[in-house]
Amino acid sequence: MKYILALDQGTTSSRAIIFDHAGSVVAVAQKEFRQFFPQPGWVEHDADEIWATQSAVAAEALQKASLTAADIAAIGITNQRETTVVWDRQTGRPIHPAIVWQDRRTAGACDRLRKAGQAAMIRRKTGLVLDAYFSGTKLAWILKNVPGAMARARAGELAFGTIDSWLVWNLTAGRVHVTDASNASRTMLLDLQTCAWDDRLLKLLGIPRAVLPEVRASSEIYGECTLWGGAIPIAGIAGDQQAALFGQACTRPGMVKNTYGTGCFMLMHTGTKPIASRNNLLTTVAWRIGGRTEYALEGSIFIAGAVVQWLRDGLGIIKSSRDIEALAAQVPDNGGAYLVPAFAGLGAPHWDQYARGLIAGLTRGTTAAHLARAALEGISYQVRDVLHAMQSDSGIRLRELRVDGGACANNLLMQFQADMLGVPVVRPRIAETTALGAAYLAGLAVGYWKNTAEIATQWQVDQRFKPAMKPARRQQLLAGWTKALARSKRWEDAE
Repeated sequence: MKYILALDQGTTSSRAIIFDHAGSVVAVAQKEFRQFFPQPGWVEHDADEIWATQSAVAAEALQKASLTAADIAAIGITNQRETTVVWDRQTGRPIHPAIVWQDRRTAGACDRLRKAGQAAMIRRKTGLVLDAYFSGTKLAWILKNVPGAMARARAGELAFGTIDSWLVWNLTAGRVHVTDASNASRTMLLDLQTCAWDDRLLKLLGIPRAVLPEVRASSEIYGECTLWGGAIPIAGIAGDQQAALFGQACTRPGMVKNTYGTGCFMLMHTGTKPIASRNNLLTTVAWRIGGRTEYALEGSIFIAGAVVQWLRDGLGIIKSSRDIEALAAQVPDNGGAYLVPAFAGLGAPHWDQYARGLIAGLTRGTTAAHLARAALEGISYQVRDVLHAMQSDSGIRLRELRVDGGACANNLLMQFQADMLGVPVVRPRIAETTALGAAYLAGLAVGYWKNTAEIATQWQVDQRFKPAMKPARRQQLLAGWTKALARSKRWEDAE
């Protein structure tokens, strides 16, 4: 019997998960890596450390499962998107720390492009809002600010990639420089209709074509990895949110999933035609399989699970992230307290890069339990705002929300989410849907699974959370959230 190895390279940790043919987890290994904050609003990773942790956990997972390379049918990769790496093609060494998707250093450059009237053209071509979130301006910043980088990029000496490209390069010992359509659609450099790099966008940002990876399908064989004593095909790549959509078997138009990770990411499958958003959502490639590109609407929330990490590391009111549910459950409600977790600005549907985090409604009676509850509720309110925009754009009324990611294990959060949305929230039996999606894409490419219909039969419900809150109470809570949200906006440049 053969297995699939999924490499799940996230924002705070690298994981490797081995799946069997039933989509069940056989072995998991995970390792956190360092986060660097060199200036306010800047977030960096050490790309070498990302590779070191990812290769180490892959080896550890194989060891835990007592498997060798000969037992693995294919490798699938899923990754934190938009995080930008530029490296030397000869040495394979990065020329600058990786600039993380959360990083805001290029907000000013985005403002200048907006003032120059470029936002509508960028939106039309890429499906993206003009924002520092995406890779294009990060790549331009590295080429401009690292001495000699632009000249070396033009000469073909440097390679750019999002994390998927960086992993494939290292897995193949520098033989393969590719990305998939889902990751490429997050760079602000790809034409959404043609799935090709766009010359006008490259010229606008001053990016030489020679630095870019080749854009490939999300499910095909890109090359072979021989690191673990045998040749394993690398056969699936998708950005983490698109992989989760695939892992949740949301393969029909109108199906929606929300991932509760470091950030929160809601995607609605919209079929083979991209839908332009009127409500500040993103139009993105869901995946490209066998010459067929499928699209999604996406609402990106920058801070979700990260607010729990902040309560743990920044305030010290919990010892581990798991403790938040018990602490929040000590009080029946938020006591009037609201926490807007705009630590890295606000994403969809607001797109305010100058918003900052805010705690409002505090009284002498506010306790750590109220803050814990307000933090969880702040995640739910943000998700509700995105869903509202998504339904308006698509004209599709949500029947249920499929959920995944670490924080979906929190029953209090899931119940509150159902109460805020007024529709059931459904948690699948296998919550590792991001890695599972990457495994499915890789397995399809090598014939391990026949088709998406076979994959869809594997999806099973763990728990269904039904709305239980009275509409009047929901409206009251949302009114408080709206007030707090308004106060957090444009904080940085407010006079």
